[in-house]
Amino acid sequence: MTSPSPVGTRTLGRDGLVVSALGLGCMGMSQSYGAADRDESVATIHRALDLGVTFLDTSDVYGDGHNEELVGEAIAGRRDEVQLATKFSLSHAGRRIDGRPENVRACAEASLRRLRVDVIDLYYQHRVDPEVPIEDTVGAMAELVQQGKVRHLGLSEASATSSRRAVAVHPIAALQSEWSLWTRDLESEVLAVAREHGIGIVPFSPLGRGFLTGAIRSPEDFGEGDFRRGHPRFTGEAFQANLRLVEAVKEMAADEGVTPGQLALAWVLAQGDDVVPIPGTKRRSYLEENVATAAVELSDDDLARLSQIAPPGVAQGGRYVDSSYAYGDSPEKVA
Repeated sequence: MTSPSPVGTRTLGRDGLVVSALGLGCMGMSQSYGAADRDESVATIHRALDLGVTFLDTSDVYGDGHNEELVGEAIAGRRDEVQLATKFSLSHAGRRIDGRPENVRACAEASLRRLRVDVIDLYYQHRVDPEVPIEDTVGAMAELVQQGKVRHLGLSEASATSSRRAVAVHPIAALQSEWSLWTRDLESEVLAVAREHGIGIVPFSPLGRGFLTGAIRSPEDFGEGDFRRGHPRFTGEAFQANLRLVEAVKEMAADEGVTPGQLALAWVLAQGDDVVPIPGTKRRSYLEENVATAAVELSDDDLARLSQIAPPGVAQGGRYVDSSYAYGDSPEKVA
């Protein structure tokens, strides 16, 4: 099942954005999963680059700008090694999703300052604005490409319809969306549309927000400030039901001589050469475990067994408290 293999690279989109085959989600270094140690976070990013994990993912909303500043500090002097992705359109206050062209421009300038760079390799709309036609938003994003401030464009949690409309304005290199053994919604419609238009897939939370590692046994395992304390899948009966899925993953992982997290991550990597998962971590030890997944090769029998363990819809509880937060649509543009 295993053979030595480097992390390697994969290509996102039709315009040739080459990134490491495994990325690093940096959000947890600033928010959502409890306290983080700044020095360990920076050391984790440095270790990622040393191991060939050069595709770094952040957003202007993570820690209200803190995460971009942290990433900018960490990559100083190593910018040429990095494929840098960030996002805009979300805020914790005021207008929650803002895809207005003027906001696109303002957010990009602010991100460039915080990241301490001249250009962003991949710039995503973090969520689709339900009040602004996506043609207007992507049009403003395309201007950033023309100005040399952004190299490639992406969408996050966009619906199939939104994706089709976006690519009619400008090529989209990547669609970032949750995809894992316990979240397979992407496969019902969005995945086929993305592939039809040459859009690469960047799965976030490929380890089920840490649940598929098998390390979480009780809701009490979450520390103060951990958003999973109130997440629909981590509370009440849903938690216990989902724990049974994790037990099955753990059993198969033991059979194969890998960790549950490595098995779950290997499944995502096996979904296609256009798939680049970005497991998040703020610790070097977990990063190194994830990187070792590059040496895990799943056979057809392995994949069939995993499909039986985790068919679409297997998880109990919604992905978000607000179901409208995913796969968003924008209003039609009036000529």
